[in-house]
Amino acid sequence: MRLSFSLALVASLCAAPVIADPLPSWNETDAKSRIINFVDDVTDPSLDTYVRPDDRIAVFDNDGTLWSEQPVYFQLIYAIDRVARMAADNPDILTSDVLKAAAAGDMDGIMAGGEKGLLEIIDASHSGMSVDDFQADVLAWLDTARHPTTGRPYDEMLYQPMLELLRYLRDEGFSTYIVSGGGVHFMRAFAEEAYNIPPSQVIGSALNSSYQVIDGVPTVVKTPGIAFIDDKEGKPVGIDAKIGKRPIFVGGNSDGDFAMLEWATSGEGPRFGLIVHHTDAEREVAYDRDSHIGTLVRGLDEGPDRGWLIVDMANDWARVWP
Repeated sequence: MRLSFSLALVASLCAAPVIADPLPSWNETDAKSRIINFVDDVTDPSLDTYVRPDDRIAVFDNDGTLWSEQPVYFQLIYAIDRVARMAADNPDILTSDVLKAAAAGDMDGIMAGGEKGLLEIIDASHSGMSVDDFQADVLAWLDTARHPTTGRPYDEMLYQPMLELLRYLRDEGFSTYIVSGGGVHFMRAFAEEAYNIPPSQVIGSALNSSYQVIDGVPTVVKTPGIAFIDDKEGKPVGIDAKIGKRPIFVGGNSDGDFAMLEWATSGEGPRFGLIVHHTDAEREVAYDRDSHIGTLVRGLDEGPDRGWLIVDMANDWARVWP
C-alpha cells in the first residue's frame, strides 16, 4: 500500500508541467528577476498592480537595443551602398562632395558633411521610388550584405536576450512596438520576420511621401525631405500619435531614448524602464559616454534614481547573438 502510494506520488510529480524559463539567454541576475517580477505583478488579476491586456503596451528602440548599431547605423550603411549602386548606373547623380564620398565608401568624407551631408545621402538613396520598391531593395540588400567585423548578415545581428524578452512579453498579453529614430519603411521591411512585430507596430522617422498614379497603378512614392524625426523628444510624440497610450514597459540604449523612458515611466501605475548598457567588448562592443553613436550619459547618471533597470550586457546576458 505504502509502495503503491509512493509510486503514484512519483508518477504525479513526473507528470506535473515544467515551467519553462522565459528568458534562457539572461543570466540569473537582478536584471532578470526584476523583469519577471514586473511581468508577474501586472498580469496577476489578484494584485493591485494588475494591468489590463489592452494597456500592456511595450515599446523598444531598435538600433543598439534590439540589434547592433556599430560601427555605424545599419541603415546608413545601406544608404551608402545604394548611392554606390545608383552611381554605377548613372554617375551624374553625384552632384556633391558628400555623394561622391558615399559612392567611394569614404567614411571620413561622409562625416565631413555633417548632419546636412547625411540627410543628403538619405534623400538620394531613399527617395524617388515607391515604398514597395524601396522595401524590396532593402530586403535584397539584407540577403547579401555582411557586417564588416562579424561577417554576419545584418538581420542576424539581433540580440537573442531581447528577442526572448519580446516573445515573453507577448506571451503575457503585451503588445510590442518598435519606436526608433531609424526610417520607418526601412524597419518595416524586416521587422515582422526579425522580431515578429508587424509593420503597423513600427514607429520611425519618415521622409516625405506622395500619392501618385504611375502607369495606372495607385502608388505611394518616397520623396525628398524629412516629414518626421522619431528621435529624442520626437519619440513620445510619435507614440502618442500612433498608439494613443503611454507604454508601461519601455526599452532603449542611449540618450536618444531618454525622453521616451522619462515620459513612459512617469505615468500612473506600474512602469518599467530598461536601458541596454553596452559593456561587452569581447562579444560585441563596449561603449557609452564618448561613443560617436548610441551615446549614453543621462541614462547612466539619472536612470538608477528613476528606478530604471540598467542592463549590463557583459554580466546580465549569457549570450548575445541567436
